Amino acid sequence: MQHNLLPALCLLAGLALSCGDKTEKAGSKGTADEPGASTSASDPLLRTLASMPANQRANYYSELPAQTIDEGKRYMATIKTNKGDIVIELDALSAPLHTNSLVFLARQGFYDGLTWHRVIARFVAQGGDPLGSGTGGPGYRIPAEIGLPHQQGVIAMARQPDAVNPQKMSSGSQFYITLEARPDLDQGGYSVFGRVSQGFAVVQKLKNGDMINRIDIEEK
Repeated sequence: MQHNLLPALCLLAGLALSCGDKTEKAGSKGTADEPGASTSASDPLLRTLASMPANQRANYYSELPAQTIDEGKRYMATIKTNKGDIVIELDALSAPLHTNSLVFLARQGFYDGLTWHRVIARFVAQGGDPLGSGTGGPGYRIPAEIGLPHQQGVIAMARQPDAVNPQKMSSGSQFYITLEARPDLDQGGYSVFGRVSQGFAVVQKLKNGDMINRIDIEEK
């Protein structure tokens, strides 16, 4: 583990710096209560944003979506990539706000056609930025739900650094999957909200620029 110490500090900084969401954004095009941003359980598969150019999805919302998931149910997210499928079991009990946000954005088609913009060996594969630069998001942040450990194959959210984000609020859409156990990220204060249940071999094959074709949600 020769490159764990100094690179780890740099990588932690990278996770913190690679998301540009704020709690509210002036000029956002929609909220969770407006047409085109429905969270209605009666139409959960409406993919409003899927046909919109990815960069136009940045800052599309001005507030956290309404909480619509059932914490008593299981939510599986299938990330369809150009390398294959990755199935994530989301933890609605430990991280209901993060689970709800990903479910909401996936059902809106927010993630369709985005990229894995930051893949670092033995660290993380990160995606979910509509700008593809590490600075974009949906226009809102998520209150921290810190507690689950950074084991191999967990999904967690990137966030802005403590200097501008002392509450450790998460980016609205940028997530990462750990390629190996990273207890250093537990010390950094990032919110884990699920774990890969199938397709970890696909995660290990990801490279910078690979595609997130779409994310499908299954409720059990």
